[in-house]
Amino acid sequence: MRGTDHRQSSMFSYISAERRVPGDHPLRPIRVMANAALKALEPSFERIYAAGGRPSIAPEKLLRALLLQVLYTVRSERLLMEQLDYNFLFRWFVGLNIDDPVWDATVFTKNRERLLEGDIAGGFFAAVVEQARAQDLLSDEHFTVDGTLIEAWAGHKSFKRKDQSQKRPPSDGDPGNPSVDFHGERRRNDTHRSTTDPEALLARKGKGKESKLSYAGHVLMENRHGLAVNCRITQASGRAEPAAALAMVERIPGWRRVTLGADKGYDHKELIQALREHHVTPHFARKQTSVIDQRTIRHPGYAISQRKRKRVEEIFGWLKTVGGLRKTRHRGVVRVDWMFSFALAAYNLIRMRNLLSAPA
Repeated sequence: MRGTDHRQSSMFSYISAERRVPGDHPLRPIRVMANAALKALEPSFERIYAAGGRPSIAPEKLLRALLLQVLYTVRSERLLMEQLDYNFLFRWFVGLNIDDPVWDATVFTKNRERLLEGDIAGGFFAAVVEQARAQDLLSDEHFTVDGTLIEAWAGHKSFKRKDQSQKRPPSDGDPGNPSVDFHGERRRNDTHRSTTDPEALLARKGKGKESKLSYAGHVLMENRHGLAVNCRITQASGRAEPAAALAMVERIPGWRRVTLGADKGYDHKELIQALREHHVTPHFARKQTSVIDQRTIRHPGYAISQRKRKRVEEIFGWLKTVGGLRKTRHRGVVRVDWMFSFALAAYNLIRMRNLLSAPA
C-alpha cells in the first residue's frame, strides 16, 4: 500500500536527542573522554571567568562545539552554528536541548577568544594524554619527533619590504586587489615581512618546491600506538626543528634512557650531543657525515625506530585533511599553536577510541 505524503510535520516530539543517537555511534566514546578532560579543566575555567556578571557560553559547550568543528571539518564558525541549529547529533554532543537557541557566530567567536588567555587547548591536550597514560596506551621509552609546514593565513602580496623603500604602484590601477610583479625582486625574511600576519615566515618544504608564508608544527609521538604526547608551533626558521625537538624531549617525564627516532633533517651534531646529555639515544636517519655510528645502529631497536617513525606522517596527514590545518585560519604563533594543540587532542581522542574498542 502506498504511503500518504503528509506536507505538515508534527508540532511536538517526545523523543530526546539522547535516544535518537545510536548506542554504538562513534561519537559516544569520544564524548565520554572529552567530558573527562573538560572536568580536569574546571580550575582553569574558574581562573579565566569572572564570578559575577552576565553568563556567557559555558566553556564546556564551547569546546565540545570546537571539537565537532575539527572532527567534521566544518570550515567556519558560521557554518558550525548553522549545523548546530538543525543537526540533532551536534546538539546532543555539545549538550544543547532540542529547543535551546543557537548562539550567534560572532558571539561564539568572541567567547572562543577568551579561552586563549588560559592556555585551555594545551590543558585539554594534556588531559587527553593523561587518559591515554591511565589506559596504558603510551610508551615511556620510545618516541619519534617530526615537523611540518602549515600555510599561514596570508598571501604573497602581503609580503612587503620592512622599510617600504620600494613601493610599487598597482600595474592595473586596482588598489584593492592589485596585480603585483615580483620578477627580479629578492624576497627574504630578513628584509620582508607580511603585513597580514607579521609572524609568518617564508619557507618551503625542499629544493624545487615553492615558498609560502608558513608556520612550523612539531609533534612528539610515542611509538607504541602512534599517539601524540607533545606539540608546539614555532616560526618556520631553518633551525626550528632541532630546537623544538630538544624542548619537547625535556618535557618527557622521568630520567630513564629513551630513544628518539627522526628523519635526516634532525641529524645535527649539536642536537645529538644535547640529546645524549638528556639520556636520549638518537635513532635518526643518518646523513653521510653523521656522528651516529655502529654503536647505535647495530641494535635491533634502531631498525624498529626507523620503521615506527613513519607513523608520524599519519598524524600530519589527518591534521591537514580532516583537522583543517593545511592552511590555518588564524594569525600569530599563539593562536595557531592553540588550534594545533586542540586538533592534536581531537586526533588522540579518535585514536584512543579505535584502540580501546579493538578486540584484544
